[in-house]
Amino acid sequence: MKRHLFEGTATLILFILRRDRLRLPIWLISFAAVSVIVSLAFVGLYQTDAERQAMAETMRNPAMTAMVGPGYGFNDYTIGAMTAHEMLLMTAIVVGLMNILLVIRHTRTDEEDGRIEMIRSLPVGRLSNLLSILLVLIGVNVVLALLTAVSLTMLGIESMGFEASLVYGSALGASGLIFAGVAAVCAQLSSNARTTLGLSFVVLLLAYIIRAIGDVTNETLSWLSPLNWILRTEAYVNNYWWPIGLTVIVALLLMGLALYLNSIRDLGSGFLASRTGKEGASKLLLSSFGLVFRLQRTGLLVWGLGLLLIGISYGSILGDLESFFNEIDIMQQMIVQTTGSSLIEQFIPILMAVMAIIGSIPVLMAILKLKTEEKNDRLEHILSRAVSRNHIMTSYLAMAILTAVVMLSIAPVSMGLVGNLVMAENLSLAMFYSSAMVYFPAVLVMVGVASLLLGWAPKWTSVVWLYLLFSFIVVYMGNLFRFPDWVEKLTPYGHVPQLPIEEMDYLTAAILILVAIGFIVIGMIGFNRRDIGK
Repeated sequence: MKRHLFEGTATLILFILRRDRLRLPIWLISFAAVSVIVSLAFVGLYQTDAERQAMAETMRNPAMTAMVGPGYGFNDYTIGAMTAHEMLLMTAIVVGLMNILLVIRHTRTDEEDGRIEMIRSLPVGRLSNLLSILLVLIGVNVVLALLTAVSLTMLGIESMGFEASLVYGSALGASGLIFAGVAAVCAQLSSNARTTLGLSFVVLLLAYIIRAIGDVTNETLSWLSPLNWILRTEAYVNNYWWPIGLTVIVALLLMGLALYLNSIRDLGSGFLASRTGKEGASKLLLSSFGLVFRLQRTGLLVWGLGLLLIGISYGSILGDLESFFNEIDIMQQMIVQTTGSSLIEQFIPILMAVMAIIGSIPVLMAILKLKTEEKNDRLEHILSRAVSRNHIMTSYLAMAILTAVVMLSIAPVSMGLVGNLVMAENLSLAMFYSSAMVYFPAVLVMVGVASLLLGWAPKWTSVVWLYLLFSFIVVYMGNLFRFPDWVEKLTPYGHVPQLPIEEMDYLTAAILILVAIGFIVIGMIGFNRRDIGK
């Protein structure tokens, strides 16, 4: 009897591989390529032991610990240790996102769109669909581990042998597996894909925030985060395998729990009961913007909470950061570049840039929700009424702009309030707020790019996520890789002045806003001309 629960799993595995025949190779090659590029960049940038040790000193501070995890191998900061310390966590987060998106795509989204019901009408077991995507992702993460290990080994860098590279690659694969398990469980709890995605992202954000706070204040707290486990491998230095084993075991337990929950719930339902709606619609729902806001308010609250916690975590380390900078002469030489600004003020632009890019994620999700509604054939129902295309697209744009204002407000205010509690010298909240809001024009440009793609190339809207990833690499690691100025200017975030250590450039901000408006207008023209659903 139990065998029938998994009948047809092999066929469904082939079906998933057929559907994602382009998506999976692109993901895998991208991860391997980024790891190789970063390692080669480190080789070119830090050619002597003295240069690498100087870099090690810059990483010995609470802010960098909160960002990338606790350091190790500082006494002999090899290229391998540098790559693992500075890249493993950020890459693992993106690997986790890949697994979350793939699980939701083949479970809750398919179930919500009625495809699972069609599949179950065939001789297919009750658990076959969920098991098939989990087995595919186990295979994908194993391939990712091996591909990354082989690619890094082939570079021939002295400190990056095959065994150590395999530890690094396996840590990435393990991080993917555990968040695949998280997404699979969330898919059973929620009754729709949107809430499943929100719950999964909340777990990922909490894992990062708990690790960040714990690494700086209380190491015991860090052990509640799976992202901390993979960092304990200390790849290219000590090469511990047990954290990988721990992560994989927990991942398999989560997958087993998801299969059990899937076996006892009804198709189309979730264990978290949907709240009963009102008998009559509110006045807000009588407008297209009201409907858009109602559909996305949960995501706005979740991401707002996430940025609030990130701001609090970064604010809590500012006191330690100040004393650290004052005690280390080499840090003062390397960080202080502007007279008249404190050491903390020198570091705030880096934190604000990271939070601005993180805050851009829900902004882009808000505008790209229009594509989701179109794909699911819900947009036609709205447009069949007395609602113009310009009106509906303007509603999504307004939601994206509102989201941008909220995200760029919550993070700096929470960071400033907590930071002033732990710092010896208080800094004005206006300074924190302006340091974040200066990125508002750049975020608008990203909204404009998304609008342009929605209007003229809706099938290529995912390109905007690659552009955001590129922007993160340039902004976050620009000084590290010493990118030329023209590379920095390829992203709108590279045109933003670094307040408070630089003067506000109103002309550049105005140009960015005009570029964003131009993209939005062109995108709306294309949206009005093209066929819906094409």
